Amino acid sequence: MQYIHVQEAAKYLFEHRLNKSNIKDFPKIITPKTDSEAYLIQEELKLLYLNLKENVSIGKKVGCTSGDAQKQLNISEPFYGNLFSRFHSIDPKTISSKKFSKPFIEPEIALRVKEDIDISRAPFSIRDIDDLFDGFVCSLEIVDFRFNKSLKEIGSLNLIATNGASEYWIRNSEIFSLNEIDFENHSIKISYDKKIIGHGNTKNVMQNPLNSGLWLINKIAIKGETLLKGQFVSTGTCTKAHELIASTEISADFGKFGKIEFLYN
Repeated sequence: MQYIHVQEAAKYLFEHRLNKSNIKDFPKIITPKTDSEAYLIQEELKLLYLNLKENVSIGKKVGCTSGDAQKQLNISEPFYGNLFSRFHSIDPKTISSKKFSKPFIEPEIALRVKEDIDISRAPFSIRDIDDLFDGFVCSLEIVDFRFNKSLKEIGSLNLIATNGASEYWIRNSEIFSLNEIDFENHSIKISYDKKIIGHGNTKNVMQNPLNSGLWLINKIAIKGETLLKGQFVSTGTCTKAHELIASTEISADFGKFGKIEFLYN
């Protein structure tokens, strides 16, 4: 793909994001055909996002972290996208449905980066966790598949190009220590209007969300990219994705770590 087509693709996706419109037909000439092309478009899209007023990068999200999700998209590893300050909130009371097209919500554990990561030391292993992260938060990612197709028809390359389908990120305000949670077995529940609609577990995220954080850091290190102190890695959904419905009270129950609750109106 020529660089001009990478730019055209990013601009096309950016305009649909700002207009909150669906994508009917992504022009073939700017449709990514490889992972490399998809991430080039994502990187160009990131630059457009960062040109927005009062917007900075606050970290990364990892998607497709379960075996079932990867099988559905016929891929063998997760993918990633970017988190931005303009498209996130801490302990919100309400979220407007007008921000989205056809959104789904995913409860996730997000790891906070301890210090600027020296990628010359990569690849990192589980032994390096305490050097890489100094805590975690409970979070919710809102993903929005703007293509008028099934997830399988959209495919992983289009999802990567569209910032990993990440539209909005919500977290609680409290930072917890890594040793406070059993990452391999912690239950999470999602409720709509006080009725439980889904159960999940941290083990659904690559058996352990720490594995997701390591995968992300090692993956971007190959490209010469790092993460900075205080940024977050949202590690992947612990439940299946649930479609958001307007005029609904949303509650994600993270057990002893509290709840994230808001009105989606």
